[in-house]
Amino acid sequence: MAEQNDETFRVIDRRLFNPEGELREEAREQIEQEQKAAQKAVVPPPAEPKPARDGGKQPAAAAEAAEKPNRSPAFEMLIDLIARNAVALLGGITDPRTGKPMVDLEGAREVVDMLDALREKTRGNLATEEEQLLLDVIGSLKMSYLEMSRAAASAAAGRERGRGNL
Repeated sequence: MAEQNDETFRVIDRRLFNPEGELREEAREQIEQEQKAAQKAVVPPPAEPKPARDGGKQPAAAAEAAEKPNRSPAFEMLIDLIARNAVALLGGITDPRTGKPMVDLEGAREVVDMLDALREKTRGNLATEEEQLLLDVIGSLKMSYLEMSRAAASAAAGRERGRGNL
């Protein structure tokens, strides 16, 4: 039986490490190339200084203000929307059928965690007012969550004590 050499596909070993656990030479070269490309992309070309009226010196506050992003009403509305959902889950809205507040502590915790994640992912990209709004909302919601959790735990403990007396 003659052996056929079919080259319809090819297997390429793309693992970073060899069987001895050392970085393969091809992988090392690729990493170096990627690092060089990243450095070139990150380093901005030197900016030409703009002449200023005060003798060429730009105040530090003005330089920092130029780097800070502008306020976005849409972002503030997003924070408000998410916060309202958390408030609703913490009993801020009554169930129209029962007339009792709807409480979902687990859901409220997840919404607060989403706001925390939003804060982490937008760090350094928000206007000062937006950062402060986000911090205030998260702090307020965490305090409300803590109060509601304590109240729920107390109510559950009271029910347990009531059952024990029967």
